[in-house]
Amino acid sequence: MHEMSLAEGVLQLVEDTARRESANRVKLVVLEIGRLSSVEPEAIRFCFEAVTHGGIAQGAALEIIAVPGAGWCMPCAETVAMSELYGACPKCGSHQVQPTGGTEMRVKEIEIE
Repeated sequence: MHEMSLAEGVLQLVEDTARRESANRVKLVVLEIGRLSSVEPEAIRFCFEAVTHGGIAQGAALEIIAVPGAGWCMPCAETVAMSELYGACPKCGSHQVQPTGGTEMRVKEIEIE
C-alpha cells in the first residue's frame, strides 16, 4: 500500500509547515488527488489518520478534492477527458493520448492555529 508512504510524506510537509509557523495544532489539510494518480482517496484518508496519531496533526480534518484526468490526443490534436491511464480517447478511440492533468497529488492548503 503506497498510500502509507504518501501519507507520511504529507505529514512531514504539514509538520514542517506547522513548526515553521509556530503552530499549536493543525486543524485542516486539503489534498488534491488526480483521478489518474493511482492514489485511492479512502486509503489515503485511513493512512493519514494513522500517521497523525499522537502528533500535532492528530484530529485534523482531511479534505480531498478530486482532480479530473485530462490528456492530449495526438490524432484529434486536442485535450480530452481521461478516466484511466493508457485509456482510449473518448472521441476517436485512439490510444495515442498523453496525460496532461489529473496525475498529481498535492497539498493545497493547511489550516493551523
